[in-house]
Amino acid sequence: MKKSLIGLMAGFLLLTSCSVSKFIPDNKYLLDEVKIESDTKEVDPALFNSYIRQNPNAKWFSQVKVPMHVYGLSGKDSTKWINRFFRKIGQKPEIFNEEIADKTRAEIEKAVRNMGYYSARVTLGEFIRRKKLKLTYDIHAGKPYLIESIQYDIPDDSINNLIKRDSVHTLIHQGMPLDANVLDQERIRLTSILMSNGYYHFNKDFFVYQADTVRNSHMVDLTVHLMPYQLQKEDIPKRHQPLKVHTVNFITDQDVVRLDENGLTDFDSIIYKGYPMYFKDKLYFRPKLLIDFNRIKSNSFYNDQDVQETHTLLNRLKALRYSNITFQEVTVNDSTQLDAYISVAKGKDKSIQFEIEGTNSAGDLGAAAAISLQHRNVFKGSETFTLKLRGAYEAITGSNNQDFVNDNYTEFGVESSLNFPQFMFPFLSKAFKQKVRATSEVDLQYTKQIRPEFTRTLAATAWSYKWSNERRQHKFDLLNVNYVYMPRKSTVFQEYLDDMSARNSLLRASYEDQLIVRMGYTFTYNSAGNMTMRTLKRNSYSIRFNIEESGNILYGFSKAFHATPKDNKGYVMANIPFAQYVKGDFDYTKNFQIDDRNSMVFHVGTGLAYPYGNSKILPFEKRYFSGGANSVRGWSIRSLGPGSYQGTEDGKMDFIKQTGDIKLDINFEYRTHLFWKLNGAAFIDAGNIWTIRNDTEQKNGLFKFNDFYKQIAVSYGLGIRFDLDYLILRFDGGMKSVNPMKHGKDKYPILDPKFSRDFAFHFAVGYPF
Repeated sequence: MKKSLIGLMAGFLLLTSCSVSKFIPDNKYLLDEVKIESDTKEVDPALFNSYIRQNPNAKWFSQVKVPMHVYGLSGKDSTKWINRFFRKIGQKPEIFNEEIADKTRAEIEKAVRNMGYYSARVTLGEFIRRKKLKLTYDIHAGKPYLIESIQYDIPDDSINNLIKRDSVHTLIHQGMPLDANVLDQERIRLTSILMSNGYYHFNKDFFVYQADTVRNSHMVDLTVHLMPYQLQKEDIPKRHQPLKVHTVNFITDQDVVRLDENGLTDFDSIIYKGYPMYFKDKLYFRPKLLIDFNRIKSNSFYNDQDVQETHTLLNRLKALRYSNITFQEVTVNDSTQLDAYISVAKGKDKSIQFEIEGTNSAGDLGAAAAISLQHRNVFKGSETFTLKLRGAYEAITGSNNQDFVNDNYTEFGVESSLNFPQFMFPFLSKAFKQKVRATSEVDLQYTKQIRPEFTRTLAATAWSYKWSNERRQHKFDLLNVNYVYMPRKSTVFQEYLDDMSARNSLLRASYEDQLIVRMGYTFTYNSAGNMTMRTLKRNSYSIRFNIEESGNILYGFSKAFHATPKDNKGYVMANIPFAQYVKGDFDYTKNFQIDDRNSMVFHVGTGLAYPYGNSKILPFEKRYFSGGANSVRGWSIRSLGPGSYQGTEDGKMDFIKQTGDIKLDINFEYRTHLFWKLNGAAFIDAGNIWTIRNDTEQKNGLFKFNDFYKQIAVSYGLGIRFDLDYLILRFDGGMKSVNPMKHGKDKYPILDPKFSRDFAFHFAVGYPF
């Protein structure tokens, strides 16, 4: 079987290789490979990959040019549908273009010279074999020009003092190469300083460099000149003048976001705390909101950073469709000043959404429907209120027990949330709120589940804060309360729980009344900022850290009133036992970008949870599990571990018991673009879960430092991703490689793989990590 498969693949590649040659014209060559090489260590060839205008055909997993070979299966007759099909899903052979190669050579040469290597040369190296050509861009950098001295010619004392005050952050130093890119960045930095200190009309072109080379050397004396202010060449040169902001005005209108020819004559207006506010019909925002989200100050020098920060803050308001900030020069007491106009346009504040889905749970068919209502300006402060109503019904077969109240499953629930665009908490200063830029959210949820075996009510409420910048995200759960109430259990189901309690305490605990009151904090850092995996074309990494604790406040409150717990079973709140634990998680993901179509991603995730005080075990929903689409993909969800746990005495596995207090996931994935909207992946996963305390119901599941590495499961597999722009559909197939739940030869299924025994299929939305 294996030999025939290898032979089939070899025959396919041979056939397609021959078929591609018919698309290569005479005296032309297939561009087979492109490389950039440098004879100088400081000039990294990878810096110039973006300059290459013509690349070879794409390779799957950086190995085989499958798309080109698929194209080669088509004939020259483009009227036949089969030929059009192969050409559409394949990739046309890339024919070497000498003119494009020479343009690329010139651009790379220019880029190297801009780095300070002004005598650099780039030559083309061509290696031809049959109809294939391998192209090399050879960089001969030569000796760089270095900065010997730096002087500033700034005749304006005010500007000179501003530059000196921030000289510690300068980008140009003695001894560095005369890099044109760094010199331009320094001009931008100096311009930013001036524009943040009143110089409204300034731009980087007012700074000019003069470089004088020292005789018979590669050393340069650099001078930074400040040019006088001129809008046109024929204008009389004059000094740069800083401008103050005279007034800050707000314009709120559905359609108008800039001043029209008639100015503001058609607007009504009010003055709130010294700020004029213009509107038509009605002012649909509270004036205080607009002031709180503004950083432009009247009677102060123009500050470009304040303008940019105001733009950023206004973009956070979900009730706004867009915003604009303009300035007009006015004469005040014989001096030129600026009037600022902050214009905002409100978007649609109300929306409604319907959702309908079908369900199939172990052959029991059902349906669910939900309706969501949203108001994005409920209190005229860009507060977002969301209300969602959901109902579900499932016909349960084979349940004819007379003890059951009903024979089907019904669920209905309501979710609501209220999001504030500010940090809503008493006793906090205005300066702190402006610095943190947090949003506050209150959530309420209520769900009732009615099954033949039981009725369960779940209620939750939460108060949380979120704040972020370009790369960092923070979330602080000030209070999160989850309450599970079991008002009814059928006699049969109660007897089943009583019978199982001696063998499975976890199962019993998951069907009891429970209260979880927790606090938590989550920190996420992404070096790529807001870029997504679709647009990411460079190396990056992300870190996620989460910690939460539950029950300490309730524990202290209960102990203050009761020295000892009731019946020595644990403290309760309103006769409801509450959980007490601490839990921490850490995730690290590193992306290595090979080229535009291929990347490697490494991920490690760890977690540790410790129940104490009022809890001997973690609540079931807080315990870790392993296996599934985002873990070790050779196992289905909740089917791996803990440790080398092998199931009950009769050999049956129990997903309730396949949970733990410690988690480890290690993943390596090679991602490649296939064609159209299809991407592929090859992966290796490793990991498992363990318990902290020894539990006879989870035999061999205890974490031991001298043993845990022997219990790490390993799997490998392939995946397909459909990138539909707005979401990614993922299909992964994993095979077990090392199975810690088996012994002897069975522990290493990679040596004797069996599809029926070792394969697990997963469907998910989004990337696994």
